[in-house]
Amino acid sequence: MKNISIDPVTRLEGHGSIQIFLDDQGQVASAYFQVPELRGFERFCEGRPVEEMPRIVSHVCGVCPGAHHMASCKAVDAVYHVEAPAAAIRLRELFYAAHLLHSHIAHFYALAAPDFVLGPTAGEAERNILGVIARVGPDVGKEIIKHRAYAQEIQAVIGGKATHPVCGLPGGVSKAIAEEERRGFEEKARSCVEFAKLSLKVFEDLVLANNEYVELIRDDAGSIKSYYMGLVDVNNKVSFYDGEIRVSDPQGKECARFKPADYLDFVAEHVEPWTYVKFPFLKTIGWKGLVDGNGSGVCRVGPLARLNVADGMATPLAQAEYERMFSALGGRPVHATLANHWARLVELLYAAERLLELSQDKEITDPHVRNIPTAIPDEGVGVVEAPRGTLFHHYQTDGRGVVRKVNLVVATSINNAAICMSIEKAAKTIIKAGEEVTEALLNRVEMALRAYDPCLACASHTLPGQMPLELSIYGPNRELVKKVSRPMKSD
Repeated sequence: MKNISIDPVTRLEGHGSIQIFLDDQGQVASAYFQVPELRGFERFCEGRPVEEMPRIVSHVCGVCPGAHHMASCKAVDAVYHVEAPAAAIRLRELFYAAHLLHSHIAHFYALAAPDFVLGPTAGEAERNILGVIARVGPDVGKEIIKHRAYAQEIQAVIGGKATHPVCGLPGGVSKAIAEEERRGFEEKARSCVEFAKLSLKVFEDLVLANNEYVELIRDDAGSIKSYYMGLVDVNNKVSFYDGEIRVSDPQGKECARFKPADYLDFVAEHVEPWTYVKFPFLKTIGWKGLVDGNGSGVCRVGPLARLNVADGMATPLAQAEYERMFSALGGRPVHATLANHWARLVELLYAAERLLELSQDKEITDPHVRNIPTAIPDEGVGVVEAPRGTLFHHYQTDGRGVVRKVNLVVATSINNAAICMSIEKAAKTIIKAGEEVTEALLNRVEMALRAYDPCLACASHTLPGQMPLELSIYGPNRELVKKVSRPMKSD
């Protein structure tokens, strides 16, 4: 059996590889997504004062620190049974809208656009952010850089740092903002709305106007029929910061709705010995393996999942784009994995509109931004919609507030089973017996992975009692002589 290795996979956060195995006839027999790195944040957070958790977990990685910070803030509030005042909640959400904005800009233009703006068969040296800017023009390139900077500047003012925020405290945030800062946020937010509209226009002109690219989005390669999960508000509209968790089945029908604190009644985690990333699944269905359909417990999160599970967007311009996307792709739900990129741009517009709404609310300048906790700490869950999907933080402490147990269920972990299935389906669809396996074809397989925007540092949390080890001993002619392994023990 022949092995084709894509190692490392490119244009994502972290290190992983795709292993594709061909049978004797040259057909794809199986494909695996392997993540060899380990961060293990859950385990070394134990023994820390829980109020330090928002600052600690923002260092899980430098790509989605704002998501971990906000989920942690909410979890710590719950541990102390304290509710943040209105101004603090608005400031947190404003910070978080800026975080989603800068993350979505980065993913679309730097990671995803090279495959669509330039095309999946473009040369390796061309498929990058510089190639994208060369195609869209330097003026658009300047707007990309400017608006990512705007989002970072807003995060820095509220969060204390743009990349690893320190503002979150039990019961609120560390400081209020001045009216002058609010006006600055509003000015930047207005510009961000225009930039989001420009990004959708770029997508329309360079992707939707190209029938080949549209068919690429609709292509069955990498697509699976799964359940979907996402936060929604009281009107079942997409919500990034707060709400209840809604789950829909492969036909688009709501099959569960629950509060974040009840997530263990609906979500469980499975461990496999060949990866450090867990496999969360729907507990009500059970783990059935890497299969899709109604009988599978596999659930997807992220931009496409959020739009699939919600009844619409909470802002007018994003709602119009939501309707346009689903009309063009045949209605909700859409299972085409590559449609995540279009959904991400719809969310980019929503994040900009929400940023503007919040920055125009003068209540965010209220100096009362923290309620001091008085209850004995115990246990709490915090959930936000990270750029990559639903993110759970669950902390248990002793009566002094010292962390005894941490569980982080992150979006890339929830998507892990779907990622593996999408990669295998893409490989089986794209690679044909008797045809040369070119770099361009392998890039098509990678595209099924990149659509999920995986963050592998965030996802690699499973830490057994002893580290797994596989040792392969080869002879002088490179023949395998012996293989010795120490298996991974389940938690």
